[in-house]
Amino acid sequence: MLDYVGSGPYCFTNSLSMVLGRSAPPPPVIETLTGSPFGMQLIAGSLPLFDPYGWHPETGLDAAIGHLGWTCERSDGGSPEEALGRLRAACAAGPVLVGPVDMGLLLHQPGTPNSDGGDHYVVVLAVGAEQVRFHDPHGFPHATLPVEAFLAAWEAKSVGYVDAPYVLRTGFVRAYEVTAAEALRASLPEAVRWLTGRSDLPMPPGSLGGAAAVEELAALLSRGPDPAVRHLLTAFGVRVGARRLGDAAACLAHLGLDEAAAIAADQARLVGSLQFPLVTGDDEGAAAALRLLAPTYERLREALSAGPPATGAVPR
Repeated sequence: MLDYVGSGPYCFTNSLSMVLGRSAPPPPVIETLTGSPFGMQLIAGSLPLFDPYGWHPETGLDAAIGHLGWTCERSDGGSPEEALGRLRAACAAGPVLVGPVDMGLLLHQPGTPNSDGGDHYVVVLAVGAEQVRFHDPHGFPHATLPVEAFLAAWEAKSVGYVDAPYVLRTGFVRAYEVTAAEALRASLPEAVRWLTGRSDLPMPPGSLGGAAAVEELAALLSRGPDPAVRHLLTAFGVRVGARRLGDAAACLAHLGLDEAAAIAADQARLVGSLQFPLVTGDDEGAAAALRLLAPTYERLREALSAGPPATGAVPR
């Protein structure tokens, strides 16, 4: 399988890569360490995301940072003025990982403001008296926003998976050395737990995970999806879902987990194949692909449960 290289919505992964600098492994390794490829969820029975039941980027970032042997300081909350003070003080020591922010309120992006921007992560470089300068991994290096506009986006009112606004991570310190292969091997039990299904995480009523989520999404498409669901899938969900599964397949192959890698690669192809039928309105075609996808999550769980081989190398 040819590994994908190109653009895509990898905001928290690319942001973490930036703040870790030259010590960071390649983004495909980071994304796989977050756990995001290992499942699918349908939140409240209507919001489809190609990541595990109960998973969200904050969970994923914490996992990746820990597996890579790093620690950091996470803070949130307070008034806008207090948050700005925290951000300014943190920037004095180096770049700061900020997020989630409301992507629809990042006014440097064409088409904003809008109400369907979703969550996003950026790396803040400097805070001046009137503007904030940051790297936006969605294709905008050295972007700037007026301070008030940045604070409005950073408040992240529309993001439901955080309990407080103004989340930032700073003070990254490497606690111990670990290779990419070692980190990936250590993350495999966590991947199995995601694929098995977590019952310890709060989720809205009607939420589904794994094969059940995929089957229900197929049924939803057959009935005729809400335009907002179609937009989410075609603008974001399919793109990130196929990419992270392809990246997971590459990482598993480097570990010598050939069966698991082949299953993840098949998943990537099935998810990627959804884009054309969804854009053109062939909802039955998309539903058929989803029904082929549904049983693959259990097959991947079984393959990963067998455990990793003794050796394996992942490019740094």
